[in-house]
Amino acid sequence: VYEIHFDPLSANKANHYFTVTTHTQQEKTRIDFTAFPSIAMYGNLNGGVGQRRVVVGASDFYKHVPREMTEATKIGVIMSLLSLLLMMLLFVCETWAFARTDVVSNVVIDANVEQTIALNFNVTLYDLHCDFVSVDVWDTLGTNLQNITKDIIKYHLDDRGNIRKFAGRNTRQRAIQHEHHHEAVHQYLSETEAHAVSLDETGLKDFLERYGGRAIVDFYAPWCIWCQRLEPTWELFARKVGQDPSIRVGVGKVDCVAHAQLCKDERILAFPTLRWYSEGKGVMPDYRGDRTVDSLVEYVKRRAGDEKEVAEERRAKGEERERDEYDEDHHPGCMVAGRIMVNRVPGNFHIQAESIHHELHSAMTNLTHRVNHLSFGPKDGPPGHLLHNIPTFYAIPEKYRRYINPLKDRFFPTYAFHQAFHHHMKIISTHIDSLGPSLLTRSNKVIYQILEQSQLVLYDPTNVPEIRFSFDLSPMSVIVTKEGRRWYEYMTSLCAIIGGTYTTLGLINATLLRIFKPKKL
Repeated sequence: VYEIHFDPLSANKANHYFTVTTHTQQEKTRIDFTAFPSIAMYGNLNGGVGQRRVVVGASDFYKHVPREMTEATKIGVIMSLLSLLLMMLLFVCETWAFARTDVVSNVVIDANVEQTIALNFNVTLYDLHCDFVSVDVWDTLGTNLQNITKDIIKYHLDDRGNIRKFAGRNTRQRAIQHEHHHEAVHQYLSETEAHAVSLDETGLKDFLERYGGRAIVDFYAPWCIWCQRLEPTWELFARKVGQDPSIRVGVGKVDCVAHAQLCKDERILAFPTLRWYSEGKGVMPDYRGDRTVDSLVEYVKRRAGDEKEVAEERRAKGEERERDEYDEDHHPGCMVAGRIMVNRVPGNFHIQAESIHHELHSAMTNLTHRVNHLSFGPKDGPPGHLLHNIPTFYAIPEKYRRYINPLKDRFFPTYAFHQAFHHHMKIISTHIDSLGPSLLTRSNKVIYQILEQSQLVLYDPTNVPEIRFSFDLSPMSVIVTKEGRRWYEYMTSLCAIIGGTYTTLGLINATLLRIFKPKKL
């Protein structure tokens, strides 16, 4: 073994060789360095040029190692294949992460300056007639709107809760004309025998049989102011019908306080209820016209005459009685839907039974309902609408979209009298943002998330229950953005994968070689 010490100053300028001295024999030996490319590559070592090239070699980060000075091993081959596989795997994972975007949210103060917000609703009431459904709005600014008619529509339902027919847009109840009687008329009626027959549970059936199943009955309550105003008119109407032999119709009345069960069986919701009976069964809808003697007589004649003509026509054709749209199994269900513009302040909108010409029977007000839809802000159409098929509509993340309409298809039954559900909602405006340079200016879509809580409320027997939807807008807003990685972060990660994998496995390779390679003596 020789230790060779290189002295550039001792190199021969002409013959390109230098002299070395061995420590073992203390003798000089000539070596031609042109035979070694690794030495010759640094060029002429003499003079200033040699010094400059030494400096260049010292600043070279990627020094070349001659092939004849390297050695391949089985462990090295295994580690090389492993490093390639690992780099490919990390490259695929990093590229996938770079292509994806992360959804992040920030909470800021709501900067919305709009004064109103749209409230969209669709509610099915299973036991309330559309004639008595009223939608009211109240808020802390003093707004108090009753029986809103704009942009609200109603549908009649059958006994299964399915839509039977379109009831029309919600309209204000028509003013009903009442007949005013002189005090002498009241005194005369009090002194004479009543012409309208007072009925009870058993008397109603016999009364209908006596008049061939055709009659008109007034269901009233003594405390009802509208019933008190109708009482003299109803007596005069009964007397006039009794004196006209061409009208074979019975005129009766039922005190719903004294005969409460009968009124429940007849599903009397409001007082007074003037119901027409045909073939011994109640026919809907109930009378809604003017409460004057002439109007009532005209109504009775028309109903009796129409039924007689229709019956003769069917007998002539040999047809049986067809099922009428308003038959005895008529179910007073109603679906009410619409859009209301409400102020951006705490308030509520409520649905209740209400009439300007009736006193509602609170015990018969059953507000079992289903919320088909309830949301705030612009509505994107019903399910299956064209907007739902546009990809940008579903750009809203699912975890935010499911709070837009949290009450959807929720069923709220009431099993006892004087009960109704109240729904409390906290409204949070949410800005879905995917484009733009600024966090506060690149909002593309605004939705309103709803946090709701429903509670069953008990009412005093004298009060009519109502379905209440209380809302309160949060002063904070949520900004939802999609953030992706920058290209330079991706390139940095790729370089880190290549360099880190190569270096780490190189250290492992060196360690394994030291452990498993045989040592030389």
